[in-house]
Amino acid sequence: MWSLQNIADKVHDWLYLTFNPTLAMLFEFVIIGALAIGLFAMLGLILIYMERKVSAWMQLRLGPNRVGPKGIFQTMADTLKLIVKEGMTPDGADKLLFHIAPFLVMIVAMVVLAPLMFAKGFQIWDINIGVFFITAVSSISVIGVLMAGWASNNKYSLLGAMRSGAQIVSYELSAGLSILAVIVLTGSLKLSDIIASQENGWWIFKGHLPVWIAFVIFIIAVTAETNRAPFDLAEAESELTAGFHTEYSGMKFALFFLAEYVNIFVVCALGATLFLGGWMPLHFGTNTQFNKVMDYIPSVVWFFGKTFFLIFVIMWFRWTFPRLRIDQLLHLEWKYLLPISMINLLLATLIAIMNWHF
Repeated sequence: MWSLQNIADKVHDWLYLTFNPTLAMLFEFVIIGALAIGLFAMLGLILIYMERKVSAWMQLRLGPNRVGPKGIFQTMADTLKLIVKEGMTPDGADKLLFHIAPFLVMIVAMVVLAPLMFAKGFQIWDINIGVFFITAVSSISVIGVLMAGWASNNKYSLLGAMRSGAQIVSYELSAGLSILAVIVLTGSLKLSDIIASQENGWWIFKGHLPVWIAFVIFIIAVTAETNRAPFDLAEAESELTAGFHTEYSGMKFALFFLAEYVNIFVVCALGATLFLGGWMPLHFGTNTQFNKVMDYIPSVVWFFGKTFFLIFVIMWFRWTFPRLRIDQLLHLEWKYLLPISMINLLLATLIAIMNWHF
């Protein structure tokens, strides 16, 4: 199977042969940081353009079609506009917290990339609690949202931040329980082990009904956690102007905007890893001719193909369903998703104990 591990190994060996261990490790950190920032920039450009084109396709429109061929440079033009736009700080705002909040949200999104396995043997940090690390660190972003809403000294910002906090904390429970269903079947929190366990079939196929239920709940919960429609109560334009980032402009607003799309990528990458095998090709059983043909497709193509498929599903939600009220949003979580997730986890545990999965 084609892998990126050889490239990573060659760079690692060259650095440690050329420089002393301390400098080599420092250069590795710099390279990883530059690649992460480059990935962020590319994700922002690609996902915003994809959002516009998907929404246009669903509404029988053309979408961006002026700046560049098929409008591919429209997002770059918007980025340039945000870079040169003046950043305003409202009177009465807590300036320190106001300026820190967008950077905190962005840093959290960057740190969460560490355990993700982008291809076979291509991972920043193969930590043995990878899934727990992602769920724990991603929870910190709500502090940045609350910080932005409170520091803005604006009632709409504060209301949006409070809604976002209630929403994220609530739906984290269902998302965590749906993830636990796969963890119980796998027996490991390490992402590389979870992917390896799907060598003879993805969990979505061999985990029976509990994994299907967990997958559906996971998609609904992460859509709510990332403040995406129909759960975008935190930035409901008809009620709260722009929610917690009402007072932000220029690059600080761009950081919030970019962090939202990076978070969508992260949760979809996690979903692809847990339920769809990550970089693992589609295999049925072992040593079949079909499996050998699937192995010719590079692992990085499998990973990004599955991730962008889930991103498309989340975008599909946005342009299909109307926005819920805040009481409907919380009722959906506490009265339906959470009890179903708890019962589903018991079913997944029973299947794992009895070894009834394929």
